[in-house]
Amino acid sequence: MSLTTPSRKIATRVAQLTGEGALAVYSRAKELERAGKSIIHLELGEPDFHPAKPVVEALRTAVSEGRDRYCATRGVPALREAIAEYLKRTRRLDVTSEQVLVAPGCKMALSLAMMALIEPGDDVLYPDPGFPIYPSFTRGLGAKAVPFALREENQFQPDLAEISAKITSKTRMLIFNSPNNPTGTVFDRSVLEKLAALAVRHDLWVLSDEIYARILFGGEYQSIWALPGMAERTVIIDGFSKSFAMTGWRLGYAVAAKPVIDAMDLLVLNTFTCAAEFTQLAAVEALRDATHAVEAMVEEYRQRRDLFVAGLNRIPGFRCQQPDGAFYAWVNVEDTGLPAEEVARLLLEEGGVAGIAGAAFGAEGKNYLRFSLVSAPKLLEEALKRVAAVAASWAAVSK
Repeated sequence: MSLTTPSRKIATRVAQLTGEGALAVYSRAKELERAGKSIIHLELGEPDFHPAKPVVEALRTAVSEGRDRYCATRGVPALREAIAEYLKRTRRLDVTSEQVLVAPGCKMALSLAMMALIEPGDDVLYPDPGFPIYPSFTRGLGAKAVPFALREENQFQPDLAEISAKITSKTRMLIFNSPNNPTGTVFDRSVLEKLAALAVRHDLWVLSDEIYARILFGGEYQSIWALPGMAERTVIIDGFSKSFAMTGWRLGYAVAAKPVIDAMDLLVLNTFTCAAEFTQLAAVEALRDATHAVEAMVEEYRQRRDLFVAGLNRIPGFRCQQPDGAFYAWVNVEDTGLPAEEVARLLLEEGGVAGIAGAAFGAEGKNYLRFSLVSAPKLLEEALKRVAAVAASWAAVSK
């Protein structure tokens, strides 16, 4: 039997894909835990909450009633109608159930939308720093990923002049998320209006990732969908992982004009057929939020943000602007005098605090670390003590 490597090759598109830095850090942190080291996990964007009791009960009921069959490729009608009502209640959007498609997770909804709208050779604008799957999947589709910077001196708001200058005849889509991962920035309404004007002027698709829309620390959420001329060219991506603490349930959705949903539905038919019926029925209960679990969770994140950001800013070498949404601290560590990757390594290996070096989110993140505010306040206080202890040597060097 021949032991030589087969001549058949993996498709070249796979080589264009990249992973997520959070998962790599998580793997190393788990190795250290297995070796007996105490680790505080601040690397994954996974809430430490669990779904509200009525949601879990709705799941049990659905399974016991045999709601575990194939169902509509676009999602069960009850959930699609509930999503439309939810968006009207929480974001003042006029959406019909025909404009909603349910998928097993936001990444899947994101991927379907990108497959439906992006051609090989297109240019796709995306935020840097930002969710690494945006450029990864863009390249996997044979398109060119074109970053636009979110910089600290501009409070991590996009530079509209930069975006305008990067739009060419090949530009097909603009992707962004607000609140932003990793910076926690909520885009100003004036920024959204100018982005919308650019999209209309250049006939662009806009992919608005609104997975953190409910995790706001002030004001009312503004969706670009609601602006004049945007409903027909915007795709909203949202889901249940963050706001409803349903990460492992794998349930997301897209909202778009019906022709886009029709195209995505055909892709569903050719891939995963449907999302699980019983999780969809439980999600209807989640959207009702009868126990006001979302409000309570957001208030807890607010307290964690205030605690952790203030604590970080007291540590020599660390500088952190207070995020307006999501549950991340985006920390400038340039003044430590060390590369961010080395700071992250020392904090994990010596301090037992797992965070992510900002370059995982793009070139603009090279001097930053991202910490997730997903641990209880006592753990965050302990993490601050550990960071301060490791950073003591940097303070001595800087004197």
